[in-house]
Amino acid sequence: MNGISSRPSNCLPGSPSPEPGRPNDRRGWGSDSRISMQAIEERGGSVEEQDAAKPTSERHVPVLKDRCINLLAPGFEAARKRGERPVAIDATLGMGGHSEAMLQRFPDLHLVGIDRDEEALALAGARLEPFSDRTDLVHAVYDEIEDVLLDLGIPEVHGILMDLGVSSLQLDERERGFAYSYDAPLDMRMDTSRGQTAADVVNNYSEDELVRIIRKWGEEKFAGRIANRIVNARAEKPFATTGELVEQIRSVVPAAAAKSGGHPAKRTFQALRIEVNEELDVLERAVPAAVAATSMGGRIVVMSYHSLEDKIVKSVFQSGSKSSAPLGFPVELEEHKPELKTITKGTEVPTAAEIAENPRAASARLRAVERIKQRRVA
Repeated sequence: MNGISSRPSNCLPGSPSPEPGRPNDRRGWGSDSRISMQAIEERGGSVEEQDAAKPTSERHVPVLKDRCINLLAPGFEAARKRGERPVAIDATLGMGGHSEAMLQRFPDLHLVGIDRDEEALALAGARLEPFSDRTDLVHAVYDEIEDVLLDLGIPEVHGILMDLGVSSLQLDERERGFAYSYDAPLDMRMDTSRGQTAADVVNNYSEDELVRIIRKWGEEKFAGRIANRIVNARAEKPFATTGELVEQIRSVVPAAAAKSGGHPAKRTFQALRIEVNEELDVLERAVPAAVAATSMGGRIVVMSYHSLEDKIVKSVFQSGSKSSAPLGFPVELEEHKPELKTITKGTEVPTAAEIAENPRAASARLRAVERIKQRRVA
């Protein structure tokens, strides 16, 4: 099976079957990223970074697993009450930890797992093999939810989970170039089968463009210095590895800044990763797509790991939770009523106990909503 389940014959009606042993394949763009243990410890790296540097098998603990499942459960129950089989989407499948927990807890659940990373799909497929008769694993980007469901013949779903955190798997694969703590090819693509690399960005973008993305996506106050140094250095020799880039960044970021802000290359690497994978553009499309695909009573749970992600999620959720009636309108018509209800108060964060068990959870911020108005079907 190569770790990827084929479309089972006894799953949802109208669902096409992929080639046996292959995932459904929809190529596209946007989601995930998180580093040599010795290097991190030597520089006094954070516990999150130290944990991320361990072998994947030693530390893959799904973030806020129980809380996510408990938040999604009422949506599945709403489906059962209507006589429907509950369907969930794990829109950022990764290594399948959250999906495995859902499938174990809900024996009647059908799960659609989406990921742009073919290696992640293979590993998740092996993990979820015991549930292959009620899973569909799809090679796609999570803003393609509508097309994925159309291909599978699934009209709507009762729960959607998005874990936007950086994939441990991708950082463990040194040749992917996500980490700044060891030398590797300057790649950073989530889907290595297509698209520009981080090397393409640093070698070809203008200085103004580099300033823009490093400042906007990395929130780096030394963006001007870094961009100027990159342009000058590449004139002598194009960048090929992460180590070369880190060296140039270190040369212009004051040492004092690293004491309070972490590794001097951290924000620039975040910016490049976001740019290469179009992460925030994809997220801006994906959250409304998730809302549109969710049935009455269904829930959407999203975990963000930095303010840029959370801002997008918050905006969509707040907009859907407000009446669209004009200010001062005497009667709220049905079409003006909010379609979403906020389940979480602001953002929820992990408990101290969970952070102690799983340091990568420390920066997680969780939001959840429920659909309270019948979805519009085109």
